[in-house]
Amino acid sequence: MKPVNKQQLLDALEASVERHLQQAVRHFQNQRVEVLLAPSATGGWSIAQCLEHLNRYGNFYLPAITQAMKKRHGKPDAPMFTGTWFGSYFTRMMQPETGVRKMKSMKSYTPPPQLDAHAVVAEFIQQQETMLRLLTQARQADLSATRVPLSIAPFLRLRLGDVFGFNVAHNERHVQQALRNLSVVSELV
Repeated sequence: MKPVNKQQLLDALEASVERHLQQAVRHFQNQRVEVLLAPSATGGWSIAQCLEHLNRYGNFYLPAITQAMKKRHGKPDAPMFTGTWFGSYFTRMMQPETGVRKMKSMKSYTPPPQLDAHAVVAEFIQQQETMLRLLTQARQADLSATRVPLSIAPFLRLRLGDVFGFNVAHNERHVQQALRNLSVVSELV
């Protein structure tokens, strides 16, 4: 894979996470429960289910990233990041533009239809704030040498930069899904 400037990569990831955070605050935080829990018009997840799905992944990845960065592998001042083929593939698969195929969620990451919608939104906001802190801390980490286990196979470890990339892409995918639901559901409810 082609090396990228670490600081530019982190800047782009931070901008995406900041946008997710602002969208959650602006569109979901003070939304009516009926809107947050209304199933998608296409039979997909409600807004709350989209965010809960992301929260469940965050519950795995945020502590795993924190733990991996505590170990301080590699050279913290490494100016470039080179992703792996697998990491790039996983990120492309998650991106809304390139990962257009619908995927079935693992059972443990599939949220039930009835949730405490406002608690789900609050947790999502908190997790985005945590991700911003981790991205800031990552400026002092080696994104290539630091390895993070995968939720689907913890014995496999990906480079920290790849894990940040696919997590942010996954969040983008489901935040867009939740926003599409909001535009349709708010008219119906």
